[in-house]
Order: sequence, then C-alpha cells, then structure tokens
Amino acid sequence: MDRHPSTVADFDDVRRRERLRETRVGHGWRRWRRTRLAVLRVVGVLAVALMVFGQYWVHDVAPERERLARTAPELLPAHLPADSRDWDTAVVDMVGLGGVNAVPTASALPVLSRIGVVWAVRYDNAGIDTKVIADMIVRAATYGGVRNIVLVGHSMGGVIALEVAQHIHLHSDRRLVAVVLDCTPLDLDAVRPESRSRGTDLVRWLRWLPGARESRLLRFTVEMSARRERFQLWHGLLPDIDLDAFREVASEVLRDKIFSRDAASNGLIEAQFMAIVASGGTGDLDALGEPHPKKRNPAIVFIRPRDASRDSVVDVEYSHRVLIEHSGGVDGSLLVVRPSRIEHANPIQRPHEYNTVIESQVLPFIARYQDANRDDPP
Repeated sequence: MDRHPSTVADFDDVRRRERLRETRVGHGWRRWRRTRLAVLRVVGVLAVALMVFGQYWVHDVAPERERLARTAPELLPAHLPADSRDWDTAVVDMVGLGGVNAVPTASALPVLSRIGVVWAVRYDNAGIDTKVIADMIVRAATYGGVRNIVLVGHSMGGVIALEVAQHIHLHSDRRLVAVVLDCTPLDLDAVRPESRSRGTDLVRWLRWLPGARESRLLRFTVEMSARRERFQLWHGLLPDIDLDAFREVASEVLRDKIFSRDAASNGLIEAQFMAIVASGGTGDLDALGEPHPKKRNPAIVFIRPRDASRDSVVDVEYSHRVLIEHSGGVDGSLLVVRPSRIEHANPIQRPHEYNTVIESQVLPFIARYQDANRDDPP
C-alpha cells in the first residue's frame, strides 16, 4: 500500500493553517462571501433551534394538550348530610389558585355536613367557565331534589363562587342560602404585591411562548423560581445553590405540580389569575344584595385570620373593608369570623380551627337563612 511520503518531521504549522483555510466552507466564494457565511450560520442556528423546539413540542406540549382536551368540570361527593332532614341543602366547595380538586379541602371540613350534603368542584384543567359550573350544580341539585345551595370558596375560589352564585341566584329556580369566602381577594388590589407579580410573570410567559399553556417544562421552571429562597444561598453579592435543598424542592414540584392528577395546568392557573384581575367580585356582591321578586338575598360569610399579617397572599383587611361596603351595614347580610391561628385559606393544615369556628359561628348564622328559605313557598 502506498503511504504518504511526509513524516512527523515534515510537520509545519503554517502549512496546517493554510490547509484548514483551503478546506473551510466558503473558501472559494469570491462574491458576497461574508454575507453568504452569515446567512449560513443563521440557517444553522435556526435548524438547531427548530430541532429543539420540535422535541419540546412532541414530548412536552402535545401529550399535555391531548390530556387537557379530555378534561371537563365535575361535581364530586365529599360528605353525606349529618342529619337526614338536611338533604334539601347542598354545600359546594371550590378551591383557589393552583388547585383543581376541592375534595381534599372539603374532606377536611366535615362540619359542613351539618348544613347538608357536601359536594366538591373539580375544575376543567383547560380553563374556567362559571356559567358551566353553575349549570352543573343546578342540574345535580334538581336531579337530587336539593332546593337550597351554599357555596364555599377558598382564596381565589371565592371569586369563582361569587360569580357562580350570581348565575344560580338570578338565573335558576334553586335558592342560594349563603356564600362563604375564605381569605378571598375581591379584586387585584387585595392580592399582596409579591404574589401579584408571580401571577403577572406567568401570564406574560403564557402569552409569549408557544405551547406555554401546556408546557410542563415551563411550569417546572416557574414553580422552582417561586421556591428559590429555599435552596438559593447568598455569599456577598454572588448566589449559590444548596444542592440537597434543590433536589428536595425539585422532587416536591415534580410530585405535587407536574405529575399529580390534581395539579392545575398552566392554562387553568392563567384563567384563575385572570378571574382575579378581571374580578367583578364587588359587582357580584351588589347583584346578590339586590331585591329579588321570588328569593331572599343570600348570607355572605368572610373567614380571615385575626392577625391580617398571617395571610401572606391576600390583604384580608382590604377585602374586609370591601365586604363591609357592599354587604355590611345595619341591614346587611355579612358575617366576618376571625380565627386566631389560621393563615391563608388553609383548612387542610388547620382543620381543627376551621371546623371549630364554622360550628360555633358560621352554622348558626347560615341556619337562620336556611330556615327562612325552607319556610318560603316553592
């Protein structure tokens, strides 16, 4: 076999560089060489970006989009009535921002069964339509022979509950007995700035990035960013990462927010946040307070921490003032209860406190409205 006559001793770096120049892409181009090379580089970068985007779409967005297309709101059982005479009343529980299924929350409040049968709303992960939810509740109530309805909303769930309440009160034959609001922000000004900015950031991403409403990768990034104080350390001006804490937080996010069936999708969170942004909470309160030719006005109950600073998400003092203005007064229908140890809409974490205050203060208040509705002719 013929071998090249050169040897190691013949190595010349000048010749090597010359040979590299001769074999470089575009070496023989004489016209528009720099422009053509720039275009070629841009095309290469775009090709790589398209391949990455294709993998993102195929493995992240498309499967989640297919799953979300099959979701729909549901009404799930939580408790039977404690007294068989209360089958004529249904209590419907709704969770707040980031939640989908109200069953765990309703299960933590067995005292609600002292009012009637307890149902829990499971939101449609593709978004929220309060008219659809109201119609679903009315259909179930009609089918089950339930005449009276009490709505319970935790945090943002109270915003949804008020809008659902208006649909039921004004456009159905069921009687709305009461709406119970747990640390509910009645408009965006009631949301504390740090929580408001996180919601605004997520909405901005959802509107800018294709497929963001379904992307689990984006959700993971946003959730980790919201928890960064748990694993981010600072040494002077430079940040550092506590790897053990990072792994713990990542595991928690993956378990509770990414792979859990009860984790809200990005699209649902956007719909929930926008419900607060565009909240007609005060308008709903006014509508519920207007005289109705055939129905009594419902009671409004507001549950909030005694110390407002314990709620790090909602300025409950602000919501309290709004409620007094729109539902309070001498002839008002408002009851405000202030347990000392609760925080932001956390009955699962503080079941004893919630059940105690509901039994001692909320139930007697609602019972007056419930009895009055029972005395009215059908």
